[in-house]
Amino acid sequence: MLTAPNPDSLTYLRFIDVVESSIFEHYKEVWGQEKAYRIIDSLGYEEDYKPTFPDSVYIARLNDLKKKCIIDIEANTVVLNTIKYFVSKRRTFTAVCLGRSKMYFPMYETYLSHYGIPMELKYLSVIESGLRPTVKSRVGATGLWQFMYPTGRSYGLENDSYVDERMHPQLATDAACRYLKYLYGLYGDWSLALAAYNAGPGNVNKAIQRSGGKMTYWEIRPFLPEETQMYVPNFIAMVYMMTYYAEHNIVPQEVKMHFYEVDTVCLKSAVRISHIDSVLDITTEDFLYMNPIYKTDIIPHTDHKQCISLPVEKISLFLQYEDSLYALDAHLDSTGSRFVTMEKKKTHTVGPGETLITVAEKYKVNMVDIKTWNNLKTSIIYPGQKLTIMLVEKKFVENTSTVGSTTSTSSSNSSSSNSSSTTGTTTSTTTTSDGNYKYYALKSEKVCGPSARNLAFRLTICKHEQRA
Repeated sequence: MLTAPNPDSLTYLRFIDVVESSIFEHYKEVWGQEKAYRIIDSLGYEEDYKPTFPDSVYIARLNDLKKKCIIDIEANTVVLNTIKYFVSKRRTFTAVCLGRSKMYFPMYETYLSHYGIPMELKYLSVIESGLRPTVKSRVGATGLWQFMYPTGRSYGLENDSYVDERMHPQLATDAACRYLKYLYGLYGDWSLALAAYNAGPGNVNKAIQRSGGKMTYWEIRPFLPEETQMYVPNFIAMVYMMTYYAEHNIVPQEVKMHFYEVDTVCLKSAVRISHIDSVLDITTEDFLYMNPIYKTDIIPHTDHKQCISLPVEKISLFLQYEDSLYALDAHLDSTGSRFVTMEKKKTHTVGPGETLITVAEKYKVNMVDIKTWNNLKTSIIYPGQKLTIMLVEKKFVENTSTVGSTTSTSSSNSSSSNSSSTTGTTTSTTTTSDGNYKYYALKSEKVCGPSARNLAFRLTICKHEQRA
């Protein structure tokens, strides 16, 4: 009989690192809320109640899952103890991943169906990354599916100075499906394929040899690396938790964005993320949440078009500005100029009924930052109170001889590749000095005439008050 591990011994696992670092994300929408509340209400649970069940209930539920899953679901002591560990000590992780799954599971299911492999493999990404596309392990595994650099390259995931496609949700999912299908082809067993995904085929082959030629995961488990010995139990536990969360009084965490709220547009040339963010009025943080593969402000021009994800309601606005965005980037590179980001201090007077949350939403800043800027010990504020708010301001810096010792360097040449149009872009030659820099503001305005777009960029003079 397999010996049940002490739950505390699980803390050495990389998976636990993923769990611990995943519970700090917060979101605005709820997935599965209706189902959760319906079951919770019917069972009469109090908000903080943590229900537990006898082993017979866990076993019955696991056996029911086994009937529905192609991957073998065992109900042994190791799995039961792992489930109990997450039920009691890692409830928040399940709630967070339930929220994030609304962004990724619909896409996962499309790829899994395309490659004809089990749908429950979508839960593998939960134990690999906590459904975070930017997570990196200590050893360099990266992305939703935690590809190491060599394996990622062998499955077509590029990694250079500008992009890391291991963090691209769609490309990495496609690669993971192909890799998992290859591993299943090696062993003809999904549990062994999962073990090989974690430890590599070499370690699984050694474990098979050391076991005397056994060909099931549970038979070779004692001969696998320590982390891999808990890999399949963790996977089964998460299949259970993501299915029976409501019965355990777990309500899905708020989710930032749903899959259906995002659409994709492919770029014709290089462009800067900061320009897209400014034009579309979205934060860089939100852009990178939807497009986590970019390492710098530049989306490069590549042989295969770079396709970016944007909120559905922003697509038409992007298409209106698209050619002018390319022209602006070409202009910046041709003049050796760039935008710089500066902080601007603002004093906000708290009004009646305002809270720290409403103030943060008004200025699109973080509530924690407001507390830091103002040395607040609590979140309580009162009418008439003065709050310091630090706002980010982008300024255009022209690289000319008058700039002096603080002359800005040219942006990367990669952003100047083959702009498709210069329609609607003009540059003023008269400047107003502000210290050692020459600042310009970027704005949109109506452009008339048969050849003009309705919206276009102009670089116009905007004198700024110099701060001490």
